[in-house]
Amino acid sequence: MTQKYEKPRSNEYATRSDFCRIHIEQMNSLYLLSFLLTADPQKAEQCFLAGFEDSVSNNFVFKERADLWARRSIILQAIRLLCPRPTDENESSDARLSPLVGKVPAEVRAYPNFARVAGLNSFERFVFILSILEKYSAQECSLLLGCFRRDVINARTAAIRHLAGLVIATPTPLMSDLLRESSIAGVGP
Repeated sequence: MTQKYEKPRSNEYATRSDFCRIHIEQMNSLYLLSFLLTADPQKAEQCFLAGFEDSVSNNFVFKERADLWARRSIILQAIRLLCPRPTDENESSDARLSPLVGKVPAEVRAYPNFARVAGLNSFERFVFILSILEKYSAQECSLLLGCFRRDVINARTAAIRHLAGLVIATPTPLMSDLLRESSIAGVGP
């Protein structure tokens, strides 16, 4: 006997109002994710709004996965906006962030390690945020970023080295501080 496929009931899918609620409740966390990915307040706002529009227009996301979809939408928008590539020149610099200091979200100013992450070059920054903070695998990162897995692994290693080099004089371990700060600020799943 074959079983007939039944379409899931509509109440199992996230609705527009579910996504509106998620974006309101998690606004700071989602904007912070946008800012960390783009390292630019205006681009972060574009990403946040485009991610919101993408989320509310999607009709086939299960309700229990809606918050993850909202985060993924922002990540996808940031990738489309910046097109980070493994060949990006090392434009990392704390000096690049200094003109933004007045515009940087309070969450970034409150956590100096976030400012260090925003100072990485775009590809390293994306890989670091996706693999370390958002906990995507190297394979998932490579698929999202359209590159080889080894590029992701090399960029993650380089990002950790750059971040470690920035905090040599700091007596506390960077990774544990960064992970603690990200969980407090709501960055990551």
